[in-house]
Amino acid sequence: MLRTTTCGALTIKNLGENAVLCGWVQKSRDLGGMTFIDIRDRYGITQLVFNMDDNRELCEAARNLGREFVIKATGTVVERSNKNSKIPTGDIEIKITALEILNAAKLPPFLIDDETDGGDDLRMKYRYLDLRRNPVRNNMVLRHKMAQAVRRYLDAQDFIEVETPVLIKSTPEGARDFVVPSRMNAGEFYALPQSPQTFKQLLMVSGFDRYFQIVKCFRDEDLRADRQPEFTQIDCEMSFIEQEDILNTFEGLIRTLFKDIKGIDLPAVPRMQYADAMRLYGSDKPDTRFDMQFVELNHLVKDKGFPVFDQAELIIGINAKGCAGYTRKQVDELTDFIKRPQIGATGLIYCRHNEDGSLKSSVDKFFTEEDLQKWSAALNSQPGDLILIMAGGKDKVRKQLSELRLEMGNRLGLRDKNTFSALWVLDFPLLEWDEESGRYHAMHHPFTSPKPEDIALLDSQPGAVRANAYDLVINGTEVGGGSIRIHDKSLQALMLKHLGFSAEEAQKQFGFLMDAFEYGAPPHGGIAFGFDRLCSIFAGLDSIRDVIAFPKNNSGRDVMIDSPATIDDKQLAELNIKTTA
Repeated sequence: MLRTTTCGALTIKNLGENAVLCGWVQKSRDLGGMTFIDIRDRYGITQLVFNMDDNRELCEAARNLGREFVIKATGTVVERSNKNSKIPTGDIEIKITALEILNAAKLPPFLIDDETDGGDDLRMKYRYLDLRRNPVRNNMVLRHKMAQAVRRYLDAQDFIEVETPVLIKSTPEGARDFVVPSRMNAGEFYALPQSPQTFKQLLMVSGFDRYFQIVKCFRDEDLRADRQPEFTQIDCEMSFIEQEDILNTFEGLIRTLFKDIKGIDLPAVPRMQYADAMRLYGSDKPDTRFDMQFVELNHLVKDKGFPVFDQAELIIGINAKGCAGYTRKQVDELTDFIKRPQIGATGLIYCRHNEDGSLKSSVDKFFTEEDLQKWSAALNSQPGDLILIMAGGKDKVRKQLSELRLEMGNRLGLRDKNTFSALWVLDFPLLEWDEESGRYHAMHHPFTSPKPEDIALLDSQPGAVRANAYDLVINGTEVGGGSIRIHDKSLQALMLKHLGFSAEEAQKQFGFLMDAFEYGAPPHGGIAFGFDRLCSIFAGLDSIRDVIAFPKNNSGRDVMIDSPATIDDKQLAELNIKTTA
């Protein structure tokens, strides 16, 4: 080893010891007769001291060191006269007797420090330098610890980690596949897996009973803060179980992660039906760190002569506690917020519950004081509260009010990143109608089993069929989702039929799975957690990019290695591909 210890290990207990440290120059300070160098590695920082009176040549060499030079320093541990209580090594310094430059360095394009002057694009281009910074490196350490904790927990539960193929078959359901041309099979293509779904089900048919994998998955879709073209899942499957077994097993995993990684005793996770989540929060992933549930007001506000309410399918409101003092400008800001194209609302009705107990609304022309009292009672408003009301089509207005609720949560400081609220959302619809394609699509995927009592509705009311599906939500973010799977060939064929597959198409795409079901498939189910999302929540970050060592940007590019890139004509010819771009 080139070093005897690390830059974060030495303390006052090591006084008088000889030490050899290796690392990067964080900063230097020349005080004339003495020069101080901070040397850094991933474990910490140690101060090196060079004295002109002791060794002029060595001190001159130290003065010529630049930021991020890689050095090897040998010396004796001595007590610092000017101690630094902010770092573990702050009581000592190394009096240097030998210095070796292992590699000189160009001046970095941005400051490598906790608070950097580098913008996002610059730090992405020089990601290997950004990873030297404590906040970024700490995210990678957190990710490592979480992966190890996942493996320990699942191993203790008798799960077996199995790797599944990366080159698989493209399927038409779900997001776009990344495709890979086959040189040996001209005109044919592999796809990169969006998930190991069919393979983990085949492992259940194989008798593996309990499987997991921390696995890379790929989706060719537009990016946003919580999306990357390649991402990591904790993928799990179990045989001979019911939904309750899945929920208990993986609630245990999440609670163990909170305990082991953050020292938090997460309480038992409450459960909510999908229908209730949409009715009370307008979202299938509600942020339950704060209340502000929706209240339906149709029976109180219709037929009063106000056209917006009279013509609306649904009128709903929320109670923003303590916001009656909002100025007209603040209310206008909220109106502008919901009118943004991303939300698409046309307006906002409000009612102030003044401190003197009186009520004042933006539609007093149409509603009496008695009417407003009924609004207040329905929303349980108190003096000082502000009632916010929206109206429109049922599905649309719920989504719009959900966005406003989250905005109010932000404004009121109710979405603290150090507070955690988990929720199971159960019994999703099996199918959802897509206007563009004019047919039903699987809300989760084609292998999700319907509720047994709803199977008869598949032919007559497919939109009313509930799935044996469940999502785990933390702080308004879906971190995991799964279902009890179909394990019967005839039911799988029926499901694919309702998704618009002909018998021939179903056999071509999924025949291998349905054929496997004929050889004794056990009842099985599973779940997949977005590992990147989990890590970002534990780290208190908004974007999963910050917990991935080498992420892509919002255009799906790796600006560090300049990927994707063109390939030469010889490679294209070998793959029997011609480009038109």
